[in-house]
Amino acid sequence: MMIFGLFGKKNGNRRIVEKQYATLTKAARHPYLYEALDVPDTVMGRFEMLSAMLILYFRRTRASATSGQEIAQEIIDAFFEDVDHSIRELGVGDVGVPKRMKKFAGMFYGRLESYAAALDGGDREALAGALRRNIHPQAGEGAPSMEGLAAYLFTAERAMAEVGEDEVAVGALDVIAPGPAEQAA
Repeated sequence: MMIFGLFGKKNGNRRIVEKQYATLTKAARHPYLYEALDVPDTVMGRFEMLSAMLILYFRRTRASATSGQEIAQEIIDAFFEDVDHSIRELGVGDVGVPKRMKKFAGMFYGRLESYAAALDGGDREALAGALRRNIHPQAGEGAPSMEGLAAYLFTAERAMAEVGEDEVAVGALDVIAPGPAEQAA
C-alpha cells in the first residue's frame, strides 16, 4: 500500500492520484504480460511494466492542462515513494537507500528517453529492442524479441490518446488490456 501525504504534505489531488496510480499498477500486473508477452514475473519484471505504463501515462498527460501535468508528476512521485518503500522492505538500510533510489530513477528516466524516441518515431522495432535490453539484460542474443509487447504499448498509447481531458483530470484514464489482437496490430 502506498503512503501518501507523508509528513503532513498537502495533496489536493490525493484521491485522483491514488485512483489513477491503482489503474496503472493494475495494468502493469495484467497476467497476459507475463504469460504471453515474455515479461518475467519478478520484482524487476514488474518494475519494468509499471515503468512502461507510467511512461505511456506521462506521455499522454504532457499536453494536458496544468492540473493533468501536476497529477502526472504526483503519480511519478508516488511511484518513487513505492520504490523507496520496496527497497526498505527488502532490507536495504537507510544508508543504502539513496544510492539505490538514484539507480532506479536513472533506470526510469533512461527508459522514458529510449521508449519515447521509439514511440515518437513510430519505430516498433526500436521499441522492441529497448524493451529486450531492459527486460532481459542478461539474455543477450537469446532474449525474446519483445515485438508483442512493443505492439501492445503502441496500441495502448493510441488508446490513451483518445481519452478525453475530463477523464484524465479525474484519474479515470484506463489502460486497454493486452491480448492476442495487439500482437497482430
